Amino acid sequence: MSDVTIRPMRPGDVPAAERLSDEGFHELATRMFRRSWPEPAPRPAGRGANWITRTLHFLETDPGGCWVAEDGTGMVGVATSFNRELMWCLATYAVRPGLQGGGIGTGLLAAALHHGRGSLRGMLSSSSDPRAVRRYRLAGFSIHPQMFLTGTVDRTAIPMIDKVREGSAGDFDLLDSVDRHTRGAAHGSDHQVMLGFWRLIVSDTGTGSGYAYLDADNSVQLLAATNRRTAARLLWTALADAPGETSVFHVTAANEWAIDVGIAARLEVHQDGYLALRNMRPPTPYLHNGALL
Repeated sequence: MSDVTIRPMRPGDVPAAERLSDEGFHELATRMFRRSWPEPAPRPAGRGANWITRTLHFLETDPGGCWVAEDGTGMVGVATSFNRELMWCLATYAVRPGLQGGGIGTGLLAAALHHGRGSLRGMLSSSSDPRAVRRYRLAGFSIHPQMFLTGTVDRTAIPMIDKVREGSAGDFDLLDSVDRHTRGAAHGSDHQVMLGFWRLIVSDTGTGSGYAYLDADNSVQLLAATNRRTAARLLWTALADAPGETSVFHVTAANEWAIDVGIAARLEVHQDGYLALRNMRPPTPYLHNGALL
């Protein structure tokens, strides 16, 4: 660690940071691989482009939360974080494979945490790596196991769905209101980034409101609602639109409504990773995004 420098990230660092994070997460996925799961693959080009766009966005909103570590060989670690309405979130945290355990990650996390020193709450999505879980727990985060649903939806189980429409930038105030209800902080300008990546669906009725961002294959990237009935309606919409096999990630025990929908759709339930929280309870009804939380 003595030959490693930790410094603020610059826009020119972002492409190299994307490659390093992909290398680190692919190594982790390979190391934690379970035989019944699909073989881990490097990040597709489209997702890599989204990573770069997202990180450049964080550099604009939270330059003090984005850091890199480098030695004589170049970049060896990266951490990006951001504050949203008194909530600090860790978006990306990676050290080059083979260099973990030497103090690089500790220094990067300390720099990112310092950016959140004025925030009341903290939130991050952790892998199952025992070293990462230990580090987050020592930093004061409570650790909540995450589950995921996967399989081919039983089309005969899909209920009649109504009161769901396509969303737009005109819904951002509504989305921020739902965010505050579920996780205690709005996503704010992050919604513009997410709308550029994904399809937005919205449900807004007299009994509840909610929204979901869906990837190109209609897999859920983030879902939030003011009640479970609205959340289930949005999740069923995503499952009904999914072609073939699909997955729903980042389901905590506080969101059993999602497990119930998955079981009704004949999806399998598995456990992987953790939601780490500081000074807050697991958001519900809420399926968080791994980076934008």
